[in-house]
Amino acid sequence: MALKKAEFTDDEIPLYEDALVYKRGEYWQMRMWLAKEHKYARFSLKTRNRSTAIDKAKLHYHELMAGQLQGKSYFSITTRMGVEMYLEHRKKDVTNGFIVSGRYNTIATHLKHWLTFIGKDVKLKELERTDCEDYFASRTKTKKKETIRISQTTVENEQSSVNAMMSWLYKHKETYIDGFDFKKLKAVDKGSEANRRNTFTGDETARWTAELSKYIKEAERDLSEPNNLVKAVCGYYLGFSLITGLRRGEQLQLKWSDIEDMERSEARAKDFDLIKVTVRGETSKVRKTRKFVVKDSVYLKGLIELTRQRHKGKIAEKNLFELLNDELMFSTNGKSPITARAIGIHFDKLVVLAKIPNSDKRGLVPYSLRHYFITQRVNSNLPPAIVAEMCGTSITQIEKTYYHTTEEKMVSNALAGYYVKDGLLIPK
Repeated sequence: MALKKAEFTDDEIPLYEDALVYKRGEYWQMRMWLAKEHKYARFSLKTRNRSTAIDKAKLHYHELMAGQLQGKSYFSITTRMGVEMYLEHRKKDVTNGFIVSGRYNTIATHLKHWLTFIGKDVKLKELERTDCEDYFASRTKTKKKETIRISQTTVENEQSSVNAMMSWLYKHKETYIDGFDFKKLKAVDKGSEANRRNTFTGDETARWTAELSKYIKEAERDLSEPNNLVKAVCGYYLGFSLITGLRRGEQLQLKWSDIEDMERSEARAKDFDLIKVTVRGETSKVRKTRKFVVKDSVYLKGLIELTRQRHKGKIAEKNLFELLNDELMFSTNGKSPITARAIGIHFDKLVVLAKIPNSDKRGLVPYSLRHYFITQRVNSNLPPAIVAEMCGTSITQIEKTYYHTTEEKMVSNALAGYYVKDGLLIPK
């Protein structure tokens, strides 16, 4: 749109046919009509000098014209708005069954960390591919004691989520870039511990379990203190994770209706309790319902009693499962699960109490309990198909990751085809 004015004051300078340089106070400004967007682009030229203002205005003018010729728009939504748009899109994926709600929550958490780094009010169209080069350094730098350790794998996963969002926004013409050039990270070589999948040894698990029992009892001495209730629930969560091998998202979404106490069934044959766990398809990473039975003589009973106390003893143990049908198990109110942060903090405290060596270098995290669970089943000579079915993963993943990488299996394979007689190894 051509300038409507035909006459201009000494503080107004027409620029070509659709821009105007003008003075407000002591500084020169510029505005230019963008026909495609039906808006004025406005700039502060940040100078008091007339000729300098004209030169700067011309640069802005040519940049805007070049952008319009390339089909680019000047006005942009913010990073916060872009994240909200993308998450709304991913919510539909949950509804349609493409991803589970746990995966959606993980993506939302990843993008929340990115917003903290990049800023919530930055225009998407002002972002450059190099703007996230220092993302890893920023995410792993912390001085707080009670903070979950950020692993390289975690940051790499966050970066993947960010670039997936940027690719989607680029296709919808909300950005000029389809992803960031994150700084390439060195491959982490953890030697033999990489083969162990950052898990515990048998002796370490025994010490850790003993400390866990004391840790829970200490918390239960005074449940009127809110922090102690969280501490106790986190303790039962970690113990249950050790005996079930559940993923965090699966376990945190467990309801009492997903648990069946088989103590009163014929399946119970020895002096431990059998419980049937149902992982619903909508909470599973692989979106497939699975059921399995584990033995537990401690954690479920303890959690039941803790839940009864939380309800002030109004619920009898025998009908707890019916009355708490839709309540979450690992929760302080039955409605919202305990947080990953709380789980991580209490896990780290238990690792210290159990005197587990080199926990930082080994990368021990709550997920290590799942690795230990799977490793134990592998070393019990369970077929890969059974382990895979129990843990909700593929046979290929079990074989590739566990069946050829544990010390016990290496020894077993090395001795295959031999038997022991009088202390000597003799070929069969």
